[in-house]
Amino acid sequence: MSSEEAAAPTKAGTEDDGMSWWYRWICKMAGVVGGISCATMGVWNCVTVNPLNIVAGVWMVMTACVLFLCEVPFCCQFVEFANVIAARADRLKPWQKALFYCGMALFPIFLKFSLTTLFGNAIAFATGVLYGLASLGKKGDMVSYARLQHQKQGDEEKVAETTDASVP
Repeated sequence: MSSEEAAAPTKAGTEDDGMSWWYRWICKMAGVVGGISCATMGVWNCVTVNPLNIVAGVWMVMTACVLFLCEVPFCCQFVEFANVIAARADRLKPWQKALFYCGMALFPIFLKFSLTTLFGNAIAFATGVLYGLASLGKKGDMVSYARLQHQKQGDEEKVAETTDASVP
């Protein structure tokens, strides 16, 4: 599969998720910073003799690799399957990404609670929260809200008139 074929479905899949271009870039930048923090704190967490710390550190490094593969695949351009994973990740809905990123960030914290696991996974968790907020949808504008309220009041008045007319 060429890079053009992998890039074509991503553009079609990301247009219907309701995210603006600047919010998508904020999410991607948070993913990059979260990957960097997970990788550095994960390596720092592995420098110990406690096996739970080592497992949590390895999981954090794996989370960083997943964040880099999903959010910035050009960093992994020499990995053969990076474009395929990035294309598949771009087709996911924002709430699916939110659950995935938050779950991957919470696992090492539950495994071994320490400052390195907490601070290392905080930005990766924040990336999941940003995607979760994106899944809520756009905020409506004031004109649409006013029209909706006016229509609702008109419907309530019609219901009140019909009930008043039916009561003798």
